[in-house]
Amino acid sequence: MELKDKTILVTGSTDGVGRVVAERLGAAGARVLVHGRDAGRAEATVAAIEAKGGKAEFLAADLASLTEVRRLAEAVRARTDRLDILINNAGVGTGGQGAKRQVSVDGYELRFAVNYLAGFLLTSELLPLLKASAPARIVNVASAGQQAIDFDDVMLTHGYSGVRAYCQSKLGQILFTVDLAEQLDGTRVSVNALHPASYMDTTMVRQAGVTPWSSVETGADAILNLAVSPALEGRSGLYFDGQRESRADAQAYDEKARRQLRALSLELIEGPSSKPKEQHS
Repeated sequence: MELKDKTILVTGSTDGVGRVVAERLGAAGARVLVHGRDAGRAEATVAAIEAKGGKAEFLAADLASLTEVRRLAEAVRARTDRLDILINNAGVGTGGQGAKRQVSVDGYELRFAVNYLAGFLLTSELLPLLKASAPARIVNVASAGQQAIDFDDVMLTHGYSGVRAYCQSKLGQILFTVDLAEQLDGTRVSVNALHPASYMDTTMVRQAGVTPWSSVETGADAILNLAVSPALEGRSGLYFDGQRESRADAQAYDEKARRQLRALSLELIEGPSSKPKEQHS
């Protein structure tokens, strides 16, 4: 895909693999919408892209708040009349040993809210722009760490662990990918998911207490493959392990589970007003 004059939103692009992806896209001629929470890191990322002749703008949002996710979508629409690629990369890691259960601003389990639900809402909000820009692509940065969603306890109020929460949220992204691909059939907007690389040298991995063994450059190569490779033109609903097409957990291919997750997600993004709200931690 020719990137000159293409507009691309990369969430979580002020650090780690997201920053490498954003910088490479900018160097290739794309206009990059840089998302993050930290203004200092964002300014450094924008400056690095511009130093190589690229174009970049910073859009701030805390994806632990559905209100801020909607504001991010509004900011994108205010700045551009086209969106060629959306890369849902932002996420929260396992939290390491002894991680305590946390909730989002809206009262939902934090990893499910940030890693999955925020991307579900942001993508839904930006679909009209992506369809108007077709052919367009959506890339969901998931993980090989996957655990089937327990629909009786999605918010993990019992038996919580950070690893379980992370793996469930990442599988949620893949269910969403397969489900959305079916809905987008015929629109020339494709959506695929991937595990970029194992234990990359990122803040998320180090905070989990794990010694990194993959580089962010390797992960960036895999993400960019889905975002721009001509070989992926028109292919959708797929899961990749690095740059190799693979199979996710069996639940991703369970139509009933996908429908159930979609219905739950639509209910959750409308707000928790009908349910007791937990205190934000």
